[in-house]
Amino acid sequence: MVEYVVIPAGERSGATGSGGRRGPAGTGQFGALGMHLADPRVEASVLGVLDGVEGQLRDSVASADPLVAEASRHLVDAGGKRFRPLLVALGAQFGEPTAAEVVPAAVVMELTHLATLYHDDVMDEAAVRRGAPSANSRWTNSVAILVGDFLFARAADIAADLGPDAVRLQARTFARLVHGQIAETVGPRGSDPVAHYLHVIAEKTGSLIATSARFGGMFAGAPAEHVEALAGYGEIIGVAFQLSDDLLDIASESVQSGKTPGTDLREGVPTLPVLYALGSDDSDAASVRLREILATGPLVDDALHAEALGLLRESPALKRARETVRSYAEDARTQLAPLPQGPARRALESLCDYIADRTS
Repeated sequence: MVEYVVIPAGERSGATGSGGRRGPAGTGQFGALGMHLADPRVEASVLGVLDGVEGQLRDSVASADPLVAEASRHLVDAGGKRFRPLLVALGAQFGEPTAAEVVPAAVVMELTHLATLYHDDVMDEAAVRRGAPSANSRWTNSVAILVGDFLFARAADIAADLGPDAVRLQARTFARLVHGQIAETVGPRGSDPVAHYLHVIAEKTGSLIATSARFGGMFAGAPAEHVEALAGYGEIIGVAFQLSDDLLDIASESVQSGKTPGTDLREGVPTLPVLYALGSDDSDAASVRLREILATGPLVDDALHAEALGLLRESPALKRARETVRSYAEDARTQLAPLPQGPARRALESLCDYIADRTS
């Protein structure tokens, strides 16, 4: 029986970690997510979509203005997991994956995502993105904001060729992204901090991944009930993936999370384990001390940062956060029930396993 399996990062072989060729995409999309596609037909189909996305991405950010062209290609050339196009490609497996609209739909999703990164880096005053100087640090905040706007416009232009439903869905997804960013910026405003945080992630991350999976099924001509199942799965797996990144920032001894462990702590970003720790009423000395340190805000002092990181790694808060991630991963799995059995569904189910296991 052909299966889709998840291989731990240290056990993968091959240059890409995908078990397949390094195509024009060239970034090992499956390996970057700890995945290995063992069905050669599905792998070839998905890689074909991702390769097509890379070419169309570069075409879509072209501009007669050299500065706009260079700045727009900045993050395209930096690579990345291409998680959203991957979800489009996998969703398309439940219909006709070679449909002409599938690759442009994936490009719309990736352009929308990239546009948010330009804006996020301005708001976060980030100096680095994907291992390269951020656009705002290289060209100023104003240019970075305007380039993000340009990418949103290009996404809308491509969506228009896909029809009014695509335009409407992309616009509504964009609206959710903006609502999520506003909610994150202004804070809980008296609401439960954990519920607020989960809402922000659903709006900022889950919404775009849900639309990606929906686009894949929709433009491949999948049945309506399958499209809805894909969208429900995408929403929840997107939240789960972001939450697992939160845990890796604390639990990983390496740069598995893509950044130095404890970066969120140092910057004062209140991720789920921190919120659980701050909201706990545990009276043991370690929990009390952890709350005292976290309440001070960004941990720029190396000694306090190291102490807090050590306490968090042994805390009930981290255990509770792991249970929350597993709960979301299992909830995402249940969303797949209406989909037919086969390698594409097993692929999506295995992503649930990977997300649950990567933070254990």
